[in-house]
Amino acid sequence: MVQLESYLRAADNSGAKVLKVIKVLGGFHRATGSVGDVVVCSVREAVPNTDIKKGQVVKAVIVRTHKEIGRSNGTYVRFDDNAAVLIDKNKMPLGTRVFGPVAREIRDAGYTKIASLAKEVW
Repeated sequence: MVQLESYLRAADNSGAKVLKVIKVLGGFHRATGSVGDVVVCSVREAVPNTDIKKGQVVKAVIVRTHKEIGRSNGTYVRFDDNAAVLIDKNKMPLGTRVFGPVAREIRDAGYTKIASLAKEVW
């Protein structure tokens, strides 16, 4: 579960390293977001000499959360960190690689490109 002011690790090679959540999209006064939700973030740390700069405002989709996710078959899955992948306005990832595992709910949310770029889909 990710809320305002939460820090996320960038799970792609777009140039961002650390993101800070400004807004959770998808509803009036929505407070929290989970895997598959789009958030507006500010870049807190970035790799030098890339298109993404520190302080830039970007959109990202959450791919991992430390808070467990309940599934319809009764199982739960949770990860070691909170992570997101930067996206453009067409829901396509800005980077060309996705690091670490991503939740299966990403594919169900319509981000098939992110799921196919990931090494592991849990």
